[in-house]
Amino acid sequence: MPNVTKRDRLRELGALNARPEAVRAPWFRESTFFDPLDLVQVKYEMLRHAQEDGVNKADAAALFGLSRPTYYQAEAAFEREGIAGLLPRTRGPKSAHKLTDEVMQLIEQNQHAGTPLQARSLAELLHSTLGISVHPRSIERSIARKKKR
Repeated sequence: MPNVTKRDRLRELGALNARPEAVRAPWFRESTFFDPLDLVQVKYEMLRHAQEDGVNKADAAALFGLSRPTYYQAEAAFEREGIAGLLPRTRGPKSAHKLTDEVMQLIEQNQHAGTPLQARSLAELLHSTLGISVHPRSIERSIARKKKR
């Protein structure tokens, strides 16, 4: 396994600060403990600086190279979940939430054995029968997952 650097790991986790040069807080330049590449640390220090040092929120955000909306989002996430709230999250649905067991049964009933998958026509069928809109590629992926099991 090649040497994985902290920068590589932060990138994998989605916690790499895209603009580390924008962090102007002096302690990030003067100490090796503070890392402007670590977005979670940058956000935490921004919140701490505003709360503990009495700096207004807009100035704190600017000092750490972040926007005011980012400050407020980080503040709400931190109040809700603590430091874990500052960790990046993937956006969007986490699974094929439209393709329930009922929907998959309908797909299986209308899929003919030995013939190529007609995902586009199955998507149209789902829309006309159940009123749900599913992308044909989602149907293909779901059937492939089912075959793997």
